[in-house]
Amino acid sequence: MMRNPKLVILFISLLLASVASLVLVVVDRVALASLLLVFAGVTATAYGILYYALDRMVLQPLRRMEQRLAALHIIEEETAPGVTASITVIEEALVAYWGRTQNELDRMRKLEQFRRDFIADVSHELKTPIFAAQGFVHTLLDGAAKEKATRKKFLKKAAKSLDGLDMLVQDLLTLSNIETGQTKMHFEYVNLYTLTEEVFDQFREKSSKKEVSLRIKSPSKKVMVYADKLRMHQVLTNLVSNAISHSREQGEVTVLFETAHDRVVTRVKDAGEGIPEKHIHRIFERFYRVDKSRSREKGGTGLGLAIVKHILDGHHSTAEVESTPGEGAIFSFSLPTGPDKQEE
Repeated sequence: MMRNPKLVILFISLLLASVASLVLVVVDRVALASLLLVFAGVTATAYGILYYALDRMVLQPLRRMEQRLAALHIIEEETAPGVTASITVIEEALVAYWGRTQNELDRMRKLEQFRRDFIADVSHELKTPIFAAQGFVHTLLDGAAKEKATRKKFLKKAAKSLDGLDMLVQDLLTLSNIETGQTKMHFEYVNLYTLTEEVFDQFREKSSKKEVSLRIKSPSKKVMVYADKLRMHQVLTNLVSNAISHSREQGEVTVLFETAHDRVVTRVKDAGEGIPEKHIHRIFERFYRVDKSRSREKGGTGLGLAIVKHILDGHHSTAEVESTPGEGAIFSFSLPTGPDKQEE
């Protein structure tokens, strides 16, 4: 570490003067007074030349580099005049800075790729209902509107496409508000059993069409948790809707509750085709579908599970899934039974 270069130069100068004096003693046997004069002269000359060379070629560039690095907050300011950070210190600082910069660049590249993918996905998802509604309307304008039966049929299809578009926009807004923190969680005591019954009621018609039975398994009809009621209604709505959509006809969708260690574990089980293992780690991504063609036929925006994940993140919980292909899937999460268990 070159913390005091003057001492290093003085040591080298004295060493050179000692060598020169020793040579004079051995060769010319110079008198002591002359020897001391030579020793002092060589020491002063060597010190001046070495300090000038070291200062111009090493110390000044190091000081400028240190000042620039300090201005960029890569290293700390000089602690005392004349004290210069060693090459090792500067090297270590630059290596650490490069590592941080590289990580930030990697993060920015991932964000940019995510932005491009998101725009492409949104554009694709918006295009489908818009083109469908546009096609039905143009067909009516081209003359199909003259027949009452045809007119009603096409208007219903156009309305369905626009309803799907509205659902997609609403889900995008919900997801955006949650991610940006605009949606605040309002915690209170919530009965998950009652909430599940309400969700089941809104899907009676959908489940009846597929002859899918809806069941709740719980040791009690009072399953109290500390959560945001509206957001938990969204979570259960998305999970139950997905479960019905992916269940086979005459299958069963079951919501199970289990209390353990001051937390309630909720599981939503379907009787569907299941999820291949290679897809499980991605199903909570926006617009990710295991089977894009079949998923689109079953409806949905492709954002439901992403919304579930972010809402549960806001409850300091995690959305989990386990599945065996051909045997259905189970989505689960846990919530605290009281505010004292809720992480701040």
